[in-house]
Amino acid sequence: MHRITVVGIGADGWDGLAMSSRKIVREAEVVMGGKRLLDTLPWAWWQERVEWPASLEDALATLLAEHEDKKVAVMASGDPLVAGIGGLLVDAVGAESVEILPGLSSETLARARMRWSYEQTSLVSLEDHEVRRLVQHLAPGRRLIVLSGDGGTPSSVASLLRERGYGGSTMTVLGDLGAITESRTEARADAWADRVSPELNVICLECVADPDRRSATSRVPGLPDDAHATGALARDLRTAALARLGPAAGDLLVDVGSGAGCVAVEWVRAEPLARAVTLVRGAGEVREARAVGTELGVPALELQEATDEDAVIAALVALDAPDAVFVGPRYLSAAVLDAARGSLKPGSRLVAQAVTPADQAMLTGQFLELGGELVRLQADVAQEAAWQVAEPTVQWSLLL
Repeated sequence: MHRITVVGIGADGWDGLAMSSRKIVREAEVVMGGKRLLDTLPWAWWQERVEWPASLEDALATLLAEHEDKKVAVMASGDPLVAGIGGLLVDAVGAESVEILPGLSSETLARARMRWSYEQTSLVSLEDHEVRRLVQHLAPGRRLIVLSGDGGTPSSVASLLRERGYGGSTMTVLGDLGAITESRTEARADAWADRVSPELNVICLECVADPDRRSATSRVPGLPDDAHATGALARDLRTAALARLGPAAGDLLVDVGSGAGCVAVEWVRAEPLARAVTLVRGAGEVREARAVGTELGVPALELQEATDEDAVIAALVALDAPDAVFVGPRYLSAAVLDAARGSLKPGSRLVAQAVTPADQAMLTGQFLELGGELVRLQADVAQEAAWQVAEPTVQWSLLL
């Protein structure tokens, strides 16, 4: 049985710990944590100190198994459940085996320094150095507290803001929060000089968009066609599909053949706590989907190659039961729809779109047999002298 207590410690180190937290650390047989935090603790000859390895997620299960019957204290920065080790430990050994003694998080300290209320701010973690993850959170007037990966993150964020039309945003970099070396640097992103900030820093952003970029910042589905790769579903078809798929926090979508994962990308943009797996035709489309996802702030898009119908069906069978499946025209068949329905759990959503008359007739048959909603979509676009008439697309959606 694991006995793990996670102790949150601030930049003021051991001196800032409550007496109850100090007692936990002193009585532990094993103390784990990063080198910086372990170095703040007084020496204790009776304890084993275990420094986190470079790849913690891969090694965590082994480390915990080696000390399963011992009293373990884990040192964490601030609040262990805010982009910290706390969540990893709970997932690894279960909530009943982990006690959390939080300190003040860097988010809380940053809001206090900025006088920003919780309701006025959103938290974004860039501790994995995926700076483009910030893109999906940008919106005019929004206040963001960004947890940096290192001292170079602020300069990378400033560069991204300039590139994305947010050069007028105010950046306040708070270094070493809570320590006697605490610092504060403030400037607009378009005036941010390349510099190395303190290794431990938090970026507070007040987002200001260039006037010509405001329309491109919404997370509502329906990005312009040129935001996606060639061959992606048209804007109005994506919007119609996502309206029926209904992105929600924690939900998993399987995107089958929307074209370089365009539906999956907009699913995650609409709800950052949702997940998406995209089935694509080959390595070229994998590269396209990853590039588009990164550009639009979804760098962690899950991609799988499925070159034919059999591979798609096998992938649907192997995946954890999703909450929604989208089947695009390129992969559409009765067999794929059967596999998609079989993979879904009760309360899930299935949406399919057809372009050819044969596929449209097949979807009509599915509708007559199983119910749901069948609509015909046709988005004609006005040109200078006439309408550009689009081919109709039939969309079938089913709530299981």
